[in-house]
Amino acid sequence: MQKLSRKVALATTFGVVIFVSKTLLPTPFDKMILVVQAMFLALGFLAIGAWGATTVALIGGALTALLRAPFSIFTIAFAAIYGLLVDLLSTVFKVKDEEGVVKTKRLVAATTLSTAVVGLTSYYVTTHILTLLPRNLVLEIAILIAGVVNGLVGGYFADLVWRRGLNRMWDRQMYS
Repeated sequence: MQKLSRKVALATTFGVVIFVSKTLLPTPFDKMILVVQAMFLALGFLAIGAWGATTVALIGGALTALLRAPFSIFTIAFAAIYGLLVDLLSTVFKVKDEEGVVKTKRLVAATTLSTAVVGLTSYYVTTHILTLLPRNLVLEIAILIAGVVNGLVGGYFADLVWRRGLNRMWDRQMYS
């Protein structure tokens, strides 16, 4: 039971950090600067395991939706998709081996691909389904580039934080 409560506490902490990072930045910058979100979703997967990134994303998304009530369903949906993609791709890419060693390139690839896909998908929904914005090729390219860069940096920072001690601290807490 103590192990579960620590996982919930960590997921909640990561979700709150994502919420704060998203609410400090004005729109549209909050949708273009996703490095904090990418990093904490990747760390959620590394620390919690399967469904870790999804749990972190749902907590951050639910908190953010409270401030964006008119679009809350989309905020929560895209947060869930983002977390699911990080979890799924991290599992498919075998980011952690049997001994728990993290493969940096695989983590960065999973985070980068997830960030780019969610960025382009949310842009597509905004422009084509909801027609809130007109199509703009320059903006589409900028979103793709921003998604790739944010995913690369977020995945790399997650690996750095994990290797610099979060893994040891987390293991000590989980099994003490």
